[in-house]
Amino acid sequence: MGIVRTENVTYEYIRRDEEGNVEGITTAVDQVSLDVREGEFIAILGHNGSGKSTLAKHINAILYPTEGTVWVDGMDTTRESDLWSIRQTAGMVFQNPDNQIIGQVVEEDVGFGPENMGVPTEEIWERVEESLKAVGMYEYRRHSPNKLSGGQKQRVSIAGVLAMHPKCIVLDEPTAMLDPRGRKEVIRAVRGLNQVEGITVILITHYMEEIIHADRVFVMDSGKIAMEGAPREIFSQVEKLKGLRLDVPQVTLLAYELQKKGIALPDGILTTEEFADALSRVASGSRSVPRRENRAVME
Repeated sequence: MGIVRTENVTYEYIRRDEEGNVEGITTAVDQVSLDVREGEFIAILGHNGSGKSTLAKHINAILYPTEGTVWVDGMDTTRESDLWSIRQTAGMVFQNPDNQIIGQVVEEDVGFGPENMGVPTEEIWERVEESLKAVGMYEYRRHSPNKLSGGQKQRVSIAGVLAMHPKCIVLDEPTAMLDPRGRKEVIRAVRGLNQVEGITVILITHYMEEIIHADRVFVMDSGKIAMEGAPREIFSQVEKLKGLRLDVPQVTLLAYELQKKGIALPDGILTTEEFADALSRVASGSRSVPRRENRAVME
């Protein structure tokens, strides 16, 4: 069993009138099964209302399935006795960092979680230091969070979760409120945690460019898993993604349009570097374009 596994998970939102009578039922997650191995970088993608954030909240036991089962490190999320262990194992980072930051100083905020866990004071400061260094925010440890940029605040939020030593971090659209620079900062920090620290990452997003370095991608639509595969496999299906109301990275779309014009480019180009290499090979008469690793360094 993987670090996170869901089996036929369904979740229904029940709408009631003022008197408590049921007005309707919306199925937000519909028979979803997935298995995340420890150390993987998983991306869950989908347009607004696809069910991806609802699914994410099940992993941290914020929501419980209407049907089906969610296991986190072998623990059933519906078992109340395991709730604390589940939330310690799978840390959660939300869209708005201001909703998670409560300390007046960065290092105090990062140490809040371990303190509540009863971690000895000396170890708390060790964890604070290592967590802030892991997300590139150690030099800001004595700053007020109010004076940080959005991307910096989100990295502090991630450090606060990291200080609790989770095996898995679930990020629910962590860059939705950030500018492009802030998004890049956060995703770079997340990738570092995965590649250097070996932490399992489950990234919920609707930004296609954020998933190109993932090990696997799940695309959700109407509460179901509509597509699954490596980023290159997903991006090779441009028309299907458009049908799911999703964009593709501009460089991938450009390569796709050139393919339709008869230019022999490979499917699923992910980066501008790949695109430039492919064009140069076409220009030199070579049709053999080597595939790069999904986890190449971000441009």
